[in-house]
Amino acid sequence: MKVRGERECQDCGTRWRYYETGSIACPDCGSIHSVGVDEHTEHTDAPATLDLTPVRSRIDADSTREIADAAAERCREYTRKRGFIDAGELRPLTETYVAAVELQHVGAHLSREMRISDPAERYFYELLGGADDGDRPPVEEVPSELRVPYGLAMAAAVDSYQRDVRTYLDANADPTARQLSGRIRDHRKRIEALDGDVDPADANRLVHAARDLGSYITGDESAFVRAENWLAGIEDDTV
Repeated sequence: MKVRGERECQDCGTRWRYYETGSIACPDCGSIHSVGVDEHTEHTDAPATLDLTPVRSRIDADSTREIADAAAERCREYTRKRGFIDAGELRPLTETYVAAVELQHVGAHLSREMRISDPAERYFYELLGGADDGDRPPVEEVPSELRVPYGLAMAAAVDSYQRDVRTYLDANADPTARQLSGRIRDHRKRIEALDGDVDPADANRLVHAARDLGSYITGDESAFVRAENWLAGIEDDTV
């Protein structure tokens, strides 16, 4: 959506950046009577920090299913707020965002399981331990039990990013980037059509391709070749 980033309180005169607070309420006096004082600019992000400490503190007290459910909900709250256009500028698909989406899907899956295998439990706790810092277990460690939620998570992260990429390209035309984005979209739709049941390595490659698409759009020309190489790896696997 387009917002006015600079606001002024009509009660006390304070000026602040909406981009930093995500609120029309005055940070000084709390009044909601404020007006925008600049041009409308595309902005989809909101201030948010992923902190999984409260969930980790429950490890010794609650079951894995309960912890998984709590982790999924906390990640859901975080990803709901985050976007990738900040004051008109396209931002990268961060590792923390991807980790949050993965933990959301993995946690939701495990919270519904009657029995959780040891490999799945170990993987979940490793992911929980580092997701807020953008640390995820290596894709080679994804257990078979989590293959589907992992694939769906990577597709969901790419989908969220591409929505903002399309919005950005609507205002900043780039036919080459648009074509590359279309190839990424086709692979994402394939994962969704298969309900996430794809090689985790391919799902991970798609995330890298989407991230490099963003890097290309924002000025790193070599990122285009890297994105194509990630997609070529997926296509080689599906031949």
